[in-house]
Amino acid sequence: MSSRYQTRLPAGAHWSLLMRSGSALQLTDLQGGVNVGMLMYNPNNPLERYNAPDSLKCQHTFRLTAGHCLYSDMGRIFCGIEQDSFGWHESVCGTANARQVAEQFGARDYQQARNDWHQNGYDSFLVELAKYGLGKRDMAACVNFFAEVHCSDNGELQLIRQGEKGAQVTLRFAMDTLLLLHTCPHPLSAASSYPRGALGIVIDGEPAPLPEICLQPDENQRGLRNNQLYHLGAAL
Repeated sequence: MSSRYQTRLPAGAHWSLLMRSGSALQLTDLQGGVNVGMLMYNPNNPLERYNAPDSLKCQHTFRLTAGHCLYSDMGRIFCGIEQDSFGWHESVCGTANARQVAEQFGARDYQQARNDWHQNGYDSFLVELAKYGLGKRDMAACVNFFAEVHCSDNGELQLIRQGEKGAQVTLRFAMDTLLLLHTCPHPLSAASSYPRGALGIVIDGEPAPLPEICLQPDENQRGLRNNQLYHLGAAL
């Protein structure tokens, strides 16, 4: 049986899956302009989830790119960014809700427009969370892949660049991870029409360790040791 899976996710869609430790997830902006919101949870204890502040501050960064790791709120590493051709992914802006999307792009529901409806990231996450018995209280700050955000001197955030045709990012997972993602507009998007670019997804189930580029910072080595202790306990 092949350890490789490939699919395509249209704009305004959402998906969830269990990524096994050692597996890899490759995301590709197929047409340009795609935004990918992502949340991560420990499938064995959903109270452990992606922690945006810790992921940024422990690596002394505002942007995420190759070599950075995405941490849980237990100090463990969900995954590392193994490869990145876009160069900038943000984790400070969160996700847009129904009101924001309706005000910017117009209200358009699935019953009326089918696949051309205007879905938002917040409700997308809630739909996927519900599949695992989770809900609003389990929401957290997300990662937005393919989104370059800058902060002005007076503290205003601005989306500088959103996606790029052919851009790719690959995540290598260091522990079993429940992964939720959507392809809804970024909350700072200035687009006048609802983005329609699709996302390419490739899953490589052949296990491999985190690459060396992700282990160069001392903090990431400590995070990986937390993973090792966790897996030791899980095996007992």
